[in-house]
Amino acid sequence: MSNAELAVSYAALILADDAVDITADKLQTLIKAAGIEDVEPIWTSLFAKALEGKDVKDLLLNVGSGGGAAAAPAAGGAAAAGAAAEEKEEEKEEAKEESDEDMGFGLFD
Repeated sequence: MSNAELAVSYAALILADDAVDITADKLQTLIKAAGIEDVEPIWTSLFAKALEGKDVKDLLLNVGSGGGAAAAPAAGGAAAAGAAAEEKEEEKEEAKEESDEDMGFGLFD
């Protein structure tokens, strides 16, 4: 991670710990107050948009948890949708393989 990413991450954690909404302006204010000058505004905007409407404390508590509804918000919408699609594909493949076995013949018969 670069210093800019770390600075924005820590600023987001500070705001979350104080139960303050995470916005790009608030992140930038904290970073400037800390005396860190090399952070481009794009980083604060990206972090603010990524964490918008999310409970950062909940994200930290659910890191590495198994599948299920509790992990979906932590993984993000696209990642969760991709994982669900992969599971469905695997189930379809397994069902297809089972149905081939039920026919009484195989590839080398």
